[in-house]
Amino acid sequence: MAYQFDTETAGNLPRCRMLLGGDWVEGDGPAQDIMDKFRVTPFAQLPASTEAQITQMIDLGVAAFEADRMSPHDRGAVLDKVAGLLEARAEECRAVMQAETGFTVSDCRNEIRRTVQTLRLTAEEARRFAGDVLPVAGAAGQGGRTAFTMRVPLGLVLAVTPFNAPLNTVTHKIAPALAAGNAVILKPAGQTPRTACFIASLFLEAGLPKGLLQVFHGGGPAVALAMKDQRVRYIAFTGSTDVGRIIQAQAELRRTQMELGSIAFTVLTDDADLDLALPKVVGAGYRKAGQVCTSVQILLVHDSLKAEVERRMTDLVSALKFGDPSDEDCTTGPLISLKDAERVEAWVTEAVERGATCLVGGTRQNAVIAPTLLTGVSSDMRVGCEEIFGPVICIESYDTFPNALRRVNATPYGLATGLFTNRLDEAFAAARQLHVGGVHINETSSSRWDSMPYGGSKDSGFGREGPHYAMQEMSEERVVSFAV
Repeated sequence: MAYQFDTETAGNLPRCRMLLGGDWVEGDGPAQDIMDKFRVTPFAQLPASTEAQITQMIDLGVAAFEADRMSPHDRGAVLDKVAGLLEARAEECRAVMQAETGFTVSDCRNEIRRTVQTLRLTAEEARRFAGDVLPVAGAAGQGGRTAFTMRVPLGLVLAVTPFNAPLNTVTHKIAPALAAGNAVILKPAGQTPRTACFIASLFLEAGLPKGLLQVFHGGGPAVALAMKDQRVRYIAFTGSTDVGRIIQAQAELRRTQMELGSIAFTVLTDDADLDLALPKVVGAGYRKAGQVCTSVQILLVHDSLKAEVERRMTDLVSALKFGDPSDEDCTTGPLISLKDAERVEAWVTEAVERGATCLVGGTRQNAVIAPTLLTGVSSDMRVGCEEIFGPVICIESYDTFPNALRRVNATPYGLATGLFTNRLDEAFAAARQLHVGGVHINETSSSRWDSMPYGGSKDSGFGREGPHYAMQEMSEERVVSFAV
């Protein structure tokens, strides 16, 4: 199917365009291949945007922001309309997403469902976006004064998004930014640009004024070009911690939202309900081939449960179907690139050579890593101290609950932790003592609903996604007072 964001070419690969103003135009920079992740063959090309095009985009974005007269009701109406359009074209969107991500059918459909929800939640927030009345008359000598606050947009927002949630993370950046009254320029991941262009095309179809949302393409240099213009007032980034550090340094005094890397733990205490916990752990560890910041990487199990957990997890993981993501029954498809699959394979091999035991998986076919379960992992192995970002769960054991909390806190990351327990004292101890952005009791580290504040601490970043919370960050408070 031909899309307005693609340039059709005779006998060659289609080329993904950028959205400049309200028009889809081709980037003038060098092109890279967009790969079919399962077949490891190119199916489209992505020309990069040039400095001149990015500068023009910023000019148009600033002009569109200054000319914008949309009311909160208007913004909510556009977001609701985009949600309806996405629902109506869900299978079309799935095909676009699956081709460039390698996600399974169920993973694609789940992301589309969540994106519809994110759009509708943001539409609600847009309509009630407001400040507060201040009790100024309660201060001595201020009896004749009235004061309130307004929430005002910052201006132009730069959103830089990853490959592993090319629809919903994009929406978590652009929808709150627009709902708060900003203009947005979006730089989607080079591996998955067409999904972002698909949702951008729906915003145009829904009636969003031209220039309020634009899309450019390229790697780090393109982002640096956009950031060097001080008219970009806010940077929303999801990606690796190393890249986050670079972007934060370039941001200087400008505000940012950084959703960065992680090593996600889920803890099973000695009284954990394994019938509840283990299926959730499997789902959270192997969806999207483990390429989620909160995917269960380390399953921290009390000594008394280790043997049973190993046995039951082995049965559950062995039953998973993996391979071709177009197969409706497939649970785990390919990684985002052959290079990443080779890296994961090497880490697993290294762990086994250093004493870990591979209970299931550990094999690779092109970019597909079989769902892998390791035990006997130590914290000095790469699978135990670096983010693996692949379909690998590592079982570790602990003796006392305080030591389990210490193990989680010992990493430089702090995004989210799951804890399965029936003891309130342990639940509250974890909530108070873990240095993470989210603690989920009787859920895995990957638990999330789209209205919650989502983000991390330490090297996992700062700032929060979630429509209400992101809109607060993408705006500023202005005090207005009257003396009569």
